[in-house]
Amino acid sequence: MRSTRIAISAAMLGTLALPVLCATTASAAPAAVSAAPASSCSSLPPLPYKVHASAVTIRSKATTKSTALGVLYKSHRFTVHKKSGNWLYITDRSTGVKGWVSGTYVYRDTRMCLD
Repeated sequence: MRSTRIAISAAMLGTLALPVLCATTASAAPAAVSAAPASSCSSLPPLPYKVHASAVTIRSKATTKSTALGVLYKSHRFTVHKKSGNWLYITDRSTGVKGWVSGTYVYRDTRMCLD
């Protein structure tokens, strides 16, 4: 029962603070809009691929049973040459190793456009 009262109180405080926040951002909004360059989100280049695990095994073929050629760590930069299903053929720029990595752990970040 006590947690419900706290949640309701927090919601009430948020509702009361909302007009104050809107008033301050409304006065600053015209300056921010005029300062931002007008560009379409679709005209921007695609975001690079990133490793979203601590490490991914680089393999000789696009299968988990193939020979391991190296390891692609989160901080490594790499180039994607082609895709086959959920696998990506990459070149690790740090070591020069070429091979296949699973797209489960390596994928392109996305950009949210608010046009």
